[in-house]
Amino acid sequence: QVQLVESGGGLVQSGGSLTLSCAASGGSFSEYSMGWFRQTPGEEREFVGGISWSGETKYYANPVKGRFTVSRDNAKNTVTLQMNSLKSEDTAIYYCARYSARMSFGNIYARDYDSWGQGTQVTVSS
Repeated sequence: QVQLVESGGGLVQSGGSLTLSCAASGGSFSEYSMGWFRQTPGEEREFVGGISWSGETKYYANPVKGRFTVSRDNAKNTVTLQMNSLKSEDTAIYYCARYSARMSFGNIYARDYDSWGQGTQVTVSS
């Protein structure tokens, strides 16, 4: 499995922007789709957005469409979540994850991802 480390979380005002990064090491990265999820206390982990192994295909959950952008740099083994027009309901711990099947499009189900980072807190103040 690959090791994933997220960074870039913090406190931001409503309407502001943040960029989260996820660095991969110790395993294969460029042949796997990647996903971003978020979780609030007492809730299940929720899919936010994903990107195919090549970076050509991106997909988003409805609540973040038009505001969040996922990108990746396979040369640097990183995946990024650019978050704009942040809302208080975006407050959560954000996780990056590697899809379990090689060279396959990811999906919205956390159970189908086999490697996870430790998460980074994003807090949006209203």
